[in-house]
Amino acid sequence: MNIAVINGPNINFLGIREPAIYGAQTLEEINTMITHKAKEPGLTISFFQSNHEGALIDYIQQCYHNKIDGIVINPGAFTHYSYALRDAIAATGIPCIEVHLSNIHRREAFRHTSVTAEVCCGQICGLGPIGYVLAIEAICSMTKA
Repeated sequence: MNIAVINGPNINFLGIREPAIYGAQTLEEINTMITHKAKEPGLTISFFQSNHEGALIDYIQQCYHNKIDGIVINPGAFTHYSYALRDAIAATGIPCIEVHLSNIHRREAFRHTSVTAEVCCGQICGLGPIGYVLAIEAICSMTKA
């Protein structure tokens, strides 16, 4: 099983950007944690991060061509307004789970809306980095069923 973990804008600044909200771990440390904790037999995980909407869309579309089995995505701020990202997720038909380190529903009002969530199988927010692992486990169990 091949799963892509995709991170959007400013996620590359984890550990620097507002650690009281997003935690002190860097993206590299989170990716290492994911690799160590996601131990499903036959599981391959690829990682991608970009601050550019078009690059994220191109990567999601490439996931389709590469026959990726599932996507875990933290769209960052694009969560709240990128219909282009939403459409790219929908177009692939790949099971996708949206992840947020913070609880977007307990933050500023503009963060409460996710335009990408409705085309995802689920959303995990507010659990910090372990949310990525839970999303991977969920995709693995969904695709086995």
